[in-house]
Amino acid sequence: MLQDPKSHVSWSRFRADAVGTTAVEFAMLAPLFILLLLGMVAYGIYFGASHSVQQIAADAARTAIAGLNQTERQALVTDFINHDVAGYPFVDAHKLTVDAKD
Repeated sequence: MLQDPKSHVSWSRFRADAVGTTAVEFAMLAPLFILLLLGMVAYGIYFGASHSVQQIAADAARTAIAGLNQTERQALVTDFINHDVAGYPFVDAHKLTVDAKD
């Protein structure tokens, strides 16, 4: 097989040229890092919302203890949800349901 000596020289020069390798490596790894970063942010939002709902349930239960009967407990918890849930992140008070029982 015949080879052109100029093609061999240009291939070796191409392999020795390192200009742009950092950009290629960044283009390969950047999507992975961005995906990991966004995954951590999404998990943080989920974790914060989950913790907020658990804390609201605990605070509402503490509020309900002060009621003398089921009607008063329901009123206390509903009032707590309507007034105090605004301070919790990622939770909409209008989407919460309350069921206070004896």
